[in-house]
Amino acid sequence: MKNYIYKFLLFFIFYSISIYSNGQQIISSTKDAKSLLEAYLSPLGNGLGSGLNNGWYNTGKPHKLGGFDVSININTVVFNDNQKFFDINELENFRSSATKTPTIVGNGEGANVTYEGLENDINFTMPNQNSFSFLPVPAANASVGLFKKTEIGFRYIPKYTFEKGFIGKGSIGLWGLSIKHDLLQWVPGIGNIIPLDLSLQYGLTNLNTNFQIESQGVKQSVNLKTNASTLNLILSKKLLILTAHGSIGYNFSSTDFSTGETQINFGDGDNSDIISIYVPTDIEFKTQNSFRFNVGLRTKITLITLYANYTYSEYPVLTVGTGIALR
Repeated sequence: MKNYIYKFLLFFIFYSISIYSNGQQIISSTKDAKSLLEAYLSPLGNGLGSGLNNGWYNTGKPHKLGGFDVSININTVVFNDNQKFFDINELENFRSSATKTPTIVGNGEGANVTYEGLENDINFTMPNQNSFSFLPVPAANASVGLFKKTEIGFRYIPKYTFEKGFIGKGSIGLWGLSIKHDLLQWVPGIGNIIPLDLSLQYGLTNLNTNFQIESQGVKQSVNLKTNASTLNLILSKKLLILTAHGSIGYNFSSTDFSTGETQINFGDGDNSDIISIYVPTDIEFKTQNSFRFNVGLRTKITLITLYANYTYSEYPVLTVGTGIALR
């Protein structure tokens, strides 16, 4: 599971970024560096946040006291054109004849850009992209039932250091907590006889990754920290071995990006200048908050569960998974 997450993050972060040892021009303005990096990279961080906010539940009914489940799922984030491209002309001090250029999750050729933030204008080319239109985010969860129809859940990957030969080395770590509480028990008289389950759920996930790669003699260290949380009202109904559920809620996610003392470079050095973006401190991208609506279906045969659901939000997510559940 650790290697699976690593491979997808590595692919989307570094697939099309070129690192050069002889950068010719430097963007030292933190404001300009942030605006360009945020427009280019934030769809990845937001997509990760949306993916991490899924996979927490497949029913509105909490476990009974001592009940538990263990599950694995894949949360596939689907990117639309607004997330795959951006108009660099909307950024201060950047100008281009093209109306759009790919983000890190986009497709197509990078735009030719003029940076006007220095004494002399600089021409450079944004990276070409050949990314997929979706991002699978795997998760492994465990939950246990407590008193008063309350359930707590966990997800955890201890800090894992890897080294992948010529690709580089780095680390990844993930942890998350959730709580789900039955609401109908507090409805006097009829709460316990209504043939539905209604719960309030909250989940929080923290992802930290660090990668170090080397290209043409230059070591590049990149840190990406994503915090994602979600609050949901879940309604479900069980009929024989099937449970249908729907929920309405809200997603919160934020992403911090840093490169330590190094730089990120754009341009090919042949047809355009190489422009180096110096990022000496952490850059916090804009917080991504949005409403979410989720519908899904679960089937349970003895202890085995199979489930699928779809989340409608700014970054839609399709979730499929399986697990073992008792009580």
